[in-house]
Amino acid sequence: MTDDRAERVARLIAPLRVEPGSRVNLGKDFDPRYKGGLKKKHGVELLRTGVSLLAEYQERLAAQDTYGVLLCLQALDAGGKDGTIRHVMSGVNPQGVKVSSFKQPSTEELDHDYLWRYAARLPARGDIAIFNRSHYEEVLVVRVHPEVLERQRLPKDVRGPDIWDRRYRAINDWERYLTDNGFKVVKVFLNLSKEEQRTRFMKRLDVPERNWKFSAADVRERRRWDEYQHAFSEMLTHTSTPWAPWYVVPADRKWFARISTAAVLVHTLMDIDPAFPVLGKEARKDLRAARRELEADAPKGAPADPYAARHRVPEAGGKERSGGHGAKGSKASGGASRTGKRKGE
Repeated sequence: MTDDRAERVARLIAPLRVEPGSRVNLGKDFDPRYKGGLKKKHGVELLRTGVSLLAEYQERLAAQDTYGVLLCLQALDAGGKDGTIRHVMSGVNPQGVKVSSFKQPSTEELDHDYLWRYAARLPARGDIAIFNRSHYEEVLVVRVHPEVLERQRLPKDVRGPDIWDRRYRAINDWERYLTDNGFKVVKVFLNLSKEEQRTRFMKRLDVPERNWKFSAADVRERRRWDEYQHAFSEMLTHTSTPWAPWYVVPADRKWFARISTAAVLVHTLMDIDPAFPVLGKEARKDLRAARRELEADAPKGAPADPYAARHRVPEAGGKERSGGHGAKGSKASGGASRTGKRKGE
């Protein structure tokens, strides 16, 4: 795409991308406080721009109805997933976005393969789906907690030490399958420092209105910090692929995490570059017939085309459509104008 906005977005997220085939040591390779030389005072405007671009491209995505987008968000507790979703998706059409959170699997879900419940919540074409935690829990929480793996009732011959390598391969193959079918997989890991997590936990304890967000289980999981850092490093190493790369977004500064996540998603949509459908000859003929009928139905003294009269819509040949008054006074051509309405309006 020639739009220079695409180049600016690409430059912002380039340092956050995990190069496929690289070996990742999360603690050494990515700084949770990195901010790309930006200042917080510029953050509001940058986020507003990102949200505006998302709305623009989501509209095209829905109209084209060819591609779907899956955003996978992973983070430790207090990493900011909920707030990121709320701010980044604040300007998009909610009809085209679905957020799914995955808790402890149900009995029915445990009766299926581990990807079954995630496949059931994939986006439709033209839509964006967000996984608040995702299928990567199967190589994170399940790896750190062997008792969870035991509940999955796997055959003994597949529970060997190579199970994680096989899961990485299966996940990569699944995401390749989705991509080959027109569903882009966007993966963002919100990288939080241990001290910033402690600070956010303390805030949840100190502020009564935030007490409900705290769980004793959060502290128990924090004791396994090093195990999770290792699991995240292995996940990033083995599952950042050319068709679905990981982006490690610094999360200590919420404003920067939100800007970066929006930029990663915008970059994907710009790469798709969805376009509004171009109507065929027969469809345009139907529109012209509909236009004539609607113009003939105008009350006496009212513009034949009220929208064109208010917005000075040009005709197909470049001339300005007057809008006319009443059915007899209309000079509107048969070409249909694009109003840019969102899907469903």
